Amino acid sequence: MNVNVLRRVVVAFVIGGVLLTGVSLAAGAQENQDKQQRKQQRKTEQQQTAEQQASQKQANKQQRKQNVQTEQRQQPNKQQETQASQKQANKQQRQQEAQAAQQQQSEQQSQAAQKQANKQQRQQEQTQAAQQQQQSQAAQKQANRQQRQQEAQAAQQQQSQAAQKQANRQQRQQETQADQQRSGNGRQQRVEQQQLRQTQYREQLAQQQQLTQQRTSQLQQQRRTAQYRYQQQYWLRLRQIRLQNERYYNSNRNSYFYAASNYRYLRGGSYYQTNQYGANLLRQAVNYGYEQGYRSGQADRQDRWNSSYQDSYAFQDANYGYSGYYVDQGEYNYYFREGFRRGYEDGYDSRHQYGSYSNGRYSILGAVLSVVLNLESLR
Repeated sequence: MNVNVLRRVVVAFVIGGVLLTGVSLAAGAQENQDKQQRKQQRKTEQQQTAEQQASQKQANKQQRKQNVQTEQRQQPNKQQETQASQKQANKQQRQQEAQAAQQQQSEQQSQAAQKQANKQQRQQEQTQAAQQQQQSQAAQKQANRQQRQQEAQAAQQQQSQAAQKQANRQQRQQETQADQQRSGNGRQQRVEQQQLRQTQYREQLAQQQQLTQQRTSQLQQQRRTAQYRYQQQYWLRLRQIRLQNERYYNSNRNSYFYAASNYRYLRGGSYYQTNQYGANLLRQAVNYGYEQGYRSGQADRQDRWNSSYQDSYAFQDANYGYSGYYVDQGEYNYYFREGFRRGYEDGYDSRHQYGSYSNGRYSILGAVLSVVLNLESLR
């Protein structure tokens, strides 16, 4: 029984092995067949893909060829359209440029016309201004000429009166001197001379005030601001010095009457004698004249007025620093004007040829003073 069983077992193993072998063979055959099929399928797919790609390439080639042919057929039309469009654009641009040029030309013509009109207007205004200026200058010259004529007439009249008074004064002086020489009283002679000078000086003051008013009005009309200020300062300072001189004279008058003549000077071909008081006063006249002349010349230069020292009020008055004492008024006036003329020239030309400036005052040079006054000591 065991043998049978063993046999059965062996047979079963054999049968199982055979079955397994058969199954394995069948499986290998099936696998090989599947591989072959897949290989064939891939080959078929590759061929199909290659055919499709070739077909697609051919289609693309034909499409490009058609496109090129289409473009070649359409290109002349596009070029024509482009050229026509370009021509139209160029035409419009030329029209716009022509319009702009025409507008610019019109603006230039308008500007040129406006400039011409402005130029003509300026020329007319300049011509009118020149005519008005000429008329104003002519009127001013006429007024100045009339004013100078009036001043000349007044000056001639004053000179005539002054000459007459001088002649009368000289006659009285000569008569007085003759009387004094006969009497031999020198002190009495100086007293009488001094009284005569005082009388004449007071008479001249009234004329001086009238001349001052006329001169002030004239300067205001001529708009000579600097010369007007100078004249006001001159008049104010003249009165102050006159008061100072009166006080000084009152305290020193006795010494003058007893002082002997110790100087002489030459004027107009004649010699004149004076004492220390008279010599100091003549020096003062030259120095005051230079100082006032310098300031008057400065004022005329600031006013852009023509140089003319004779037209200055101070030159015409010539009494700055004089109060009717020690020397005759004519003598003082003469030396004041000699200093004034030189000071005016320096002031107008802004120089110091005849004098110098120090501590706020202008003074004539000592050498020039010696030449102008030429005082000689009698001792």
